[in-house]
Amino acid sequence: MVFGPQISTKSLERTCRSLSTLLESGVSIVKALVVSGRRTQDPRCRRALEAVADEVKQGEEVSAAMDKQAGRFPSLMIEMVRLSESSGALPEVLKHLAEHYEKTIRLRRNFILSITWPVIQLLAAILVIALLLFVLGVISKNPIDLFGVGTGLQGAILWLVLSLGSLTSLIGGFFLAKRSLVGQKFFDPFLLRLPVIGNCLQSFAVARFSWAFYLTQQTGMPIYRSLATSLRATGNGAFIGATRGICAAVEEGESLSTALSGPDVFPEEFVEMVAVAETSGTVPEQLHRLSPQFDDQARRSLNILTSAMGVLIWMFIAGVIIFAVFRIFMTAYLGPLNEMLDEVNSM
Repeated sequence: MVFGPQISTKSLERTCRSLSTLLESGVSIVKALVVSGRRTQDPRCRRALEAVADEVKQGEEVSAAMDKQAGRFPSLMIEMVRLSESSGALPEVLKHLAEHYEKTIRLRRNFILSITWPVIQLLAAILVIALLLFVLGVISKNPIDLFGVGTGLQGAILWLVLSLGSLTSLIGGFFLAKRSLVGQKFFDPFLLRLPVIGNCLQSFAVARFSWAFYLTQQTGMPIYRSLATSLRATGNGAFIGATRGICAAVEEGESLSTALSGPDVFPEEFVEMVAVAETSGTVPEQLHRLSPQFDDQARRSLNILTSAMGVLIWMFIAGVIIFAVFRIFMTAYLGPLNEMLDEVNSM
């Protein structure tokens, strides 16, 4: 979540790692929660851990106490903690969760670093056009209105307001839609069909599903809850929307690979890997071993997406230049020529 109540991924990673270390050393769960809360620099995380510690002191289960924190903790963490409490494997599960959140942070950081340069290029192109409109209004008594927004200072400001405003509205609207499950289920299936963006998003989702499925199976979670939790962990509306169909297929006796191939969200090679692992009954272990490969594939897809964004931005710049040249040609050359021809024909 971007602006929601959920604790940041970085704070979750540090909290899970701290709790795992403390519990492995024999510290009680209440004391571990209090100490981890004091260590964190996130006030929201500190208050949530203190509230969980108070609930546990009164005899509440850790998972139930986390579930009461109004969305502070993600569902994956709550489900994993709930199952590990009965098995006594809470320190190990928290360690796996810390690794999961660390991978998520690394992928997110790589994405931000990768798109920084294309975004700078786009902003530079918008500013260059604004400068062009300003210069045209200063140096010419009868400037050519290239883009229908005027020239000079007024035209440059109007261009900046329209272009940057549209860009901000588009990005803001996308993130607002992604915050809701309905928005995710609407946008993500569409994005998955796009040539380059779809491959990148699919790679990220498959990597997260594989890791979450391994984690949930390690705790002994029933297959239906494991699948539902792992699909939610992808953060992709297309995968989340396929939960009911996949779980229903497994419940009807279909193999896991057949169930995963039904919604057409998993790539064919991934389904084949699951089918091979099913023959030996080692699907979670196989996905865990292949998880680094899925991460590498996601990074490669991200690099391709970044390159494609750079190409699209340069195509946008080239299109603007061609359009400007065409408008100048039409206004400065063909316009007067047509007027002369009209005068000759009227004589």
